[in-house]
Amino acid sequence: MTKNKLLLLCASLCLGVSLMAATTIEATAQTPRREIRTANPKSPSVDSLLQAEHPLFADRVELKKRLSEEKKLREAELRAELESEALEFPSIDLYGENSWSRRLNPFTSGEATIPDSYTIDLGEFVMPLDTRRVTSHYGYRRRYRRHHYGTDFGLTRGDTIRSSFSGKVRVSSYNRGGFGNYIIVRHPNGLETVYGHLSRSLVKEGMIVKAGQPIGLGGNTGRSSGPHLHFETRFLGVAIDPELLFDFAEGAPRSDSYTFVKEQHIGGARYAARSAKVRSKGKGVSALASTATQVYRIRKGDTLYGIAQAHGVSLANLLSVNGMNSRTKLIPGRSVLIPD
Repeated sequence: MTKNKLLLLCASLCLGVSLMAATTIEATAQTPRREIRTANPKSPSVDSLLQAEHPLFADRVELKKRLSEEKKLREAELRAELESEALEFPSIDLYGENSWSRRLNPFTSGEATIPDSYTIDLGEFVMPLDTRRVTSHYGYRRRYRRHHYGTDFGLTRGDTIRSSFSGKVRVSSYNRGGFGNYIIVRHPNGLETVYGHLSRSLVKEGMIVKAGQPIGLGGNTGRSSGPHLHFETRFLGVAIDPELLFDFAEGAPRSDSYTFVKEQHIGGARYAARSAKVRSKGKGVSALASTATQVYRIRKGDTLYGIAQAHGVSLANLLSVNGMNSRTKLIPGRSVLIPD
């Protein structure tokens, strides 16, 4: 073998060894990374990947929370707007746009469209004064040969008179031969309430008032034989016996709502007999209330079992009379009927 061929062979062998070493090093360097990804899913590299994704997950949670809060805020704003509109234009769908007058009955011309039945929400009711002493009931007065369209309460001159529901003052005026200083408030539930014989009015026509807000002071103005409050409840101009709606001894509505039935209130005799029966027996007027003798107004922290126990009645009977079940949520300010 010549010297040149020997040198060429050595060079070839060296080059081959170098290529083999480089290939081995590269393979060795790549193998551990493949094993970490496939053979050990809980390795640091996977944890690092999860940690990298965590901020994105947190962002999604925060976004959902923010959207939920914004939705609740929009709903609250909408409710507030609807409540404000209801107070600014109380029961406009019932009364119409042309019934805002200064007359006791805004429909003296007979233009009212009275529905056959209408459910009146009573849940917001507040006693119009602190005393609960009824001195005269709704009904015909033989002595004066006229009908008495409200309930009278004895009081001391200057006692605070409050609005029984939220609403808008339609009339704040004086009638020397009748109510003296009197106020009429129209409410979003469809009722109008009348407060007569006041010594002073604290509100002006067009003012929006809240349930329980002072609106006047008790007195003896107008046609009155002594200091008292004359209190009326009217629906589209039709007088309703207040004691059909409220238990004044308890200072609470007889039920959370009252269904006005046209044929029962525009007919006279049956309605008068019905009113007298309620007053004499102290009973409610609904089918569920036929076995109840008193009304209890729910307070914060009350439970159905606690109410039943406090009044000495069974829980089953209490639930039956009120059309409830054991899961019914109690709302403070609402009323329950107490069975015999």
